[in-house]
Amino acid sequence: MNFDSLPKLGVGMGFREPFRADVFLNQDKIDFLEITADHYLDATPEKLRELDLLKRHFTLIPHAINLSLGSAEGIDEIYIEKLARLIDVVEPPYWSEHICFTKAGGISIGHLAPLPFTNEALDVLSRNIEAVKKKISAPLILENITYMMKLPDAEMSESEFVSKVVEENDCGLLLDVTNLFINSVNQKYDWREYVGKLPPERVVQLHFAGGHKHKELLIDSHSHKTPNEVWEVTEDVLKRFPVKSAILERDENFPPFSELLNELETAREIGRRFNRWD
Repeated sequence: MNFDSLPKLGVGMGFREPFRADVFLNQDKIDFLEITADHYLDATPEKLRELDLLKRHFTLIPHAINLSLGSAEGIDEIYIEKLARLIDVVEPPYWSEHICFTKAGGISIGHLAPLPFTNEALDVLSRNIEAVKKKISAPLILENITYMMKLPDAEMSESEFVSKVVEENDCGLLLDVTNLFINSVNQKYDWREYVGKLPPERVVQLHFAGGHKHKELLIDSHSHKTPNEVWEVTEDVLKRFPVKSAILERDENFPPFSELLNELETAREIGRRFNRWD
């Protein structure tokens, strides 16, 4: 697929119910919204009305969290059918999931678990992505996740693995610059080298957020403002790649909404500097 043909969406945020009113009061400052797809798969009438309201006012990008593309036993058919119906309703320019697994033996493990950087894991991902694409025609972009320990039996680096996943399966990349920075610190590698190995034409969207430190590890908790180090990564990525959009994530310690809007404007100004969006 030619990802250059995707629309430039600009800078938006992950929709969260606690600031629903603020989102509508500040529509002119939010270019689009990312919705957590799983919140609408078995939706109550109230959630369906919310979805309709959001769709009428914003471009929406569904972000799934429990498709479990890395599961060796394959894709949950019931889940993918529900997700396909949601995407048909939303009609997004693209949608996203994670390079991970969330289920093992049909049992949900409750978090995004990393895959080993091996050819076997790559084969599993490819089979599952192929199955998903038969159900959902909208372009798929895949997100890099954090991992807290060195993964065993690696046959390639993290950047090589991520690049192969998106290139061999004709997917875009949702580059979470916070996750990238966190992994570079926790796993002691150079994030600039990682960025330099990515296929430029496939970096479609960014995630940015602030986490916290627990003992010696950085944690991707979406609980604080985006730190200067992550803004540095963001600037480098936007300078290199024709990114279409960027999303602020916040899930804890909600600040005054004006502070979130300031973060959106920081990302917007960086992107403008490199002519990434209007």
